[in-house]
Amino acid sequence: MVQRQLPNPAELLELMKFKKPQLDGKKRRLDAALTIADLRTIAKRRTPKAAFDYTDGAAEGELSLRRARQAFQDVEFHPGILRPAPRVDTSVEILGGPSALPFGIAPTGFTRLMQTEGEVAGAGAAAAAGIPFTLSTLGTTSIEGVKAANPHGRNWFQLYVMRDREISYELTRRAAAAGFDTLQFTVDTPVAGARLRDKRNGFSIPPQLTLGTIINAIPRPWWWYDFLTTPKLEFASLSTTGGTVGELLDAAMDPTISYDDLAVIRDLWPGKIVIKGVQNVEDSVRLRDAGVDGIVLSNHGGRQLDRAPIPFHLLPGVRRAVGDDFTVMVDTGIMNGADIVASVALGADFTLIGRAYLYGLMAGGRAGVDRTIAILRTEIERTMRLLGVASLAELEPSQVTQLTRLVPVAKSASEAVAR
Repeated sequence: MVQRQLPNPAELLELMKFKKPQLDGKKRRLDAALTIADLRTIAKRRTPKAAFDYTDGAAEGELSLRRARQAFQDVEFHPGILRPAPRVDTSVEILGGPSALPFGIAPTGFTRLMQTEGEVAGAGAAAAAGIPFTLSTLGTTSIEGVKAANPHGRNWFQLYVMRDREISYELTRRAAAAGFDTLQFTVDTPVAGARLRDKRNGFSIPPQLTLGTIINAIPRPWWWYDFLTTPKLEFASLSTTGGTVGELLDAAMDPTISYDDLAVIRDLWPGKIVIKGVQNVEDSVRLRDAGVDGIVLSNHGGRQLDRAPIPFHLLPGVRRAVGDDFTVMVDTGIMNGADIVASVALGADFTLIGRAYLYGLMAGGRAGVDRTIAILRTEIERTMRLLGVASLAELEPSQVTQLTRLVPVAKSASEAVAR
C-alpha cells in the first residue's frame, strides 16, 4: 500500500523549476530549432514565398531533389558495440588544408535575396566554425567582401563559364588575388533548368511587385524592411538584370563549355581545382586522368536536369573507380549530420551543404547559419558515437547499407535477342 502525505512545498520547489523566459525572439526561435527541418519551417514563415521557393524548389517535377533526400533516409547503419568513443574527432584535411568538420558551405546564387546578410553571414559563420565557405559566381557579395568577412579562414570560389569568357577569366584572377585557395569549376549548367516555382511566382531579379507579392509581404514586414534599408543587390558577373533566374542564366551561360575551357582556367588558377556537377563514373575517371584535384558529385541540388542521377548513390561506384587517392566530394539532399557520416563512410572525402545553410540564413541571419552548423555538428558527433567510431578515418563502407527503392528495369529477353 502506498503511503500518502500532503505535498511539502519545499520539496515541490526542488522538483519544479521554472524556466527563465528568453526575451530575445530570434534566439528563442533558433534555440527551439533542433533539426534543419525546424529551421526550414521558421524560414518559410519569415520569408516571402517567391524568395523561399527559389531556395526550396528544384527543376520541373522536383523528382531529383526528392530522390536525393530519400536516398539519405534509405540508409541503414551498422553500429559496433563495446567500442568506447567518449570523444570524437570530426576534423578532416581537404584539398591541402584543414576543416574542423567534414562539410563546407556550398555556393549559392542571389543569396542576399533570401536574407540581406547573405554571403557575409555564411562566410563569417564558416570562419567561426573552421570550415570552408564557397562564393558563387552569381553571389551577391563581392569576392573582396567575402575575404573581408572571412579573412583568415578558407574561401573557395565557384566558377561558371560565361558567354563572355573574359568575365569568367577576370573573376578567376580576382579570386586568386584575394587568396581563395580552391576553385569549383561547375559543369552542369550549360543552360538553366526549368525552375517552375520561380515561373509561377513571377520571381525575377530584381523582384517585381505584383498584387500577390504585396499580399504575401504583409505578414513579413521585417523582410521588406531589411531588403529596402540595406545596400542594393550587386552581381559581380551580371552586367544587366531584369528577368527570371532562368532567363538570366540562359543569357549568361554558354552551352559550348568544354575541356578546352577547363584547360584555360587551369592555366589561370594557381590553387586547387575541382569539377562540380559530375554525374557518372566515366567522367569521374576521365577527370582524374586529366589531373584535376578532385570532383564534386552533384546534380545541382536537383535544380538542373530533373531525374538526374542521385549523387549519394553514385558515390560507392565512383570511389571504387577512381581509387583512394583522388578527392571525391558530394552534395545534394543533405539535411542531417547522419547524411554526412554516411557519405564519408561510403567514400566521400568531404560534403557540401546548400539549402541547409540557406534555411538557417532565412531563419535568423548569421545566428541562423551558426545554428545550422551547430545542429549538423551535434548530429555528426552523436552518430559517430552511436556507431562506435572516434574519428572520421574509422568510418568504412561496412557500417552503411544503402537501401534501394529505385532499381533499374532489366532488359527484356526480346531486346537481348534484337541486339
